[in-house]
Amino acid sequence: MQSSIIETRGLNFAFQTGQKILNDLNLQVPAGSIYGFLGPNGAGKTTTLRLLLGLLKKQEGDIALFGKHLRANRLEILRRIGSLIEQPSLYLHLTGKENLEVFRLTYQCNKIRINEVLQLVGLMQAANKKAKNYSLGMKQRLAIAIALLHDPEVLILDEPTNGLDPNGIIETRELIKQLNREFGKTILVSSHLLAEVEKMATHVGIINKGKLLFQGSLQKLQNLQSKQSAIEIEVNDAERAQQVLQEQFAVKQVNGTRLLLNYESRERSAQLNKLLVQQGVDVYQLAVTQNDLENLFLQITAQ
Repeated sequence: MQSSIIETRGLNFAFQTGQKILNDLNLQVPAGSIYGFLGPNGAGKTTTLRLLLGLLKKQEGDIALFGKHLRANRLEILRRIGSLIEQPSLYLHLTGKENLEVFRLTYQCNKIRINEVLQLVGLMQAANKKAKNYSLGMKQRLAIAIALLHDPEVLILDEPTNGLDPNGIIETRELIKQLNREFGKTILVSSHLLAEVEKMATHVGIINKGKLLFQGSLQKLQNLQSKQSAIEIEVNDAERAQQVLQEQFAVKQVNGTRLLLNYESRERSAQLNKLLVQQGVDVYQLAVTQNDLENLFLQITAQ
């Protein structure tokens, strides 16, 4: 089993108003994963990321990264993390290359890293262009390049595709996948768009109103989706079909000539069809209706 490179235990946080922003948050980000941290706006995603980076002071609970407590090892831990929280902080009057040079001096890393990260994020051709003339997608990629300068093991990205056009979204998504696949970066990426996270994440955490409602692999979430799928059958005699099926299958609903049952497997669907035909029921149509992940996300966050 993969070890957790980022972990929180019983994390609680509230601003001075007394309203709880995080409630007993137990986050586990496996090493080598792309962890999609999902939730509606205001769910507590950015607050969590700020706490992980020490930008907000922890109130209750524990935060550990690389197996070390954040509070006691903050500087050591932060040297191993790159981050982009909310909007990119860039010097718009400087070129892309000049922006990187400013941060390189802060990180005290080798000058060769500037061209390496520009190449990596696909900005070599725009290196000498002023940042104010960059598109939003280019600014986002430059900010990720800055986060990569010191070659961190972990990247924490807050809504990196927010506000981007379709091309910018695809470019950013592919960059995240490349950083994980080719360079072994563990990436924690927050988003309110399940469809986008589904295209790149290996693991998912779903938060709403400060509570973690689901955590696990993308496969586990997809299995949950599969369990909520149903079989819809159209027959010539629904009453007779229900009588035939009731001993071996649970009929959820009968509507006119249609029956709805829980989907179990392809094999069980074949058995169901065979049984009806053998008992003289004409089957006009048999289809699996899936509860798509977007609807599942809405159901989970409605809790």
